[in-house]
Amino acid sequence: METEDQSEFCFPQLINISCRKPTSHWSEDVFLTVLLSVICIFTVVLNLLVIISISHFRQLHTPTNHLLLCLAVSDFLVGLLVIPVEIYMRISCWTLGDVICCLWVCVTITLTSVSVGNMVLISADRYVAICDPLHYNTKVTVKKVQLWVCLCWVFSLLLCSIILKDQLANPEKYSFCYGECVIKLNFEGGIVDLVMVFILPLTIIITLYMRVFVVAVSQARAMRSHVTSIKLQHSVVGRAKKSELKAARNLGILVLVFFMCLCPFYIVSLAHDNKIMSSFSKYVPYLYELNSCLNPLIYALFYPWFRRAIRHIVTLNILQPGSCGESIL
Repeated sequence: METEDQSEFCFPQLINISCRKPTSHWSEDVFLTVLLSVICIFTVVLNLLVIISISHFRQLHTPTNHLLLCLAVSDFLVGLLVIPVEIYMRISCWTLGDVICCLWVCVTITLTSVSVGNMVLISADRYVAICDPLHYNTKVTVKKVQLWVCLCWVFSLLLCSIILKDQLANPEKYSFCYGECVIKLNFEGGIVDLVMVFILPLTIIITLYMRVFVVAVSQARAMRSHVTSIKLQHSVVGRAKKSELKAARNLGILVLVFFMCLCPFYIVSLAHDNKIMSSFSKYVPYLYELNSCLNPLIYALFYPWFRRAIRHIVTLNILQPGSCGESIL
């Protein structure tokens, strides 16, 4: 009987300070492991296709696509680093030590912050494109976007160091037993995370898209009010405005899906004393990981250039000389 009891622990030789092995219903465990494995594979492959497409074809070297490239890189790293560790922790005890655990937590928070920062930059890009189209090419350039993307990564690393200040200084502080790796934030870190990663970015994005919506409606009315004599004169401008509005709609869907996947985490965090909410808490992180797989699917659904780029990649046409200059728009 004693042997059976000890087998439930991660480290039977340290039974007094060892965590118990992960336990769940067999069917649930198999289902979630298989599901996460599929999500992991699709996340890595699809985001790698986005990275190759935007990096290879010169036509896609636009400011907006550079933001999508940064988002694809962060999603790719989620599939490569975050999800495999989630799968490992579902089926096994944590045996990699407190330092590696702390680094993994930092990587997870940093990638989340980078994704949120990218959503803010995408919203700002659409705001300038719709609300100030005449100055878009001067205000939003590839070099400026690359600078903002670099700053986004730097800011995310700094934010992670602030949120995990105690855990980085003392990695074993929040480990209650050997064999677990958990994300535990102190009160100050939780407030910083809630405000800087959720409330403030969401407020900025809603404000920008409300402004975009108002301007888009006014532009649509203005275009409908054109008299017949000047319709031909403004047809090119009209098509350009329609193209920008379509891009704003597509990117708006991307932002909406992202926050739909992120919101449950913070709702559960704020309502941690609620028994119903706490029962769903262990599934909430999987929504964010699922979003990293959904983003490239949204590109495939709404962006013809991505589908054409995939065909070029799958058929190995990108290995042909001069393929980077081919037209795929």
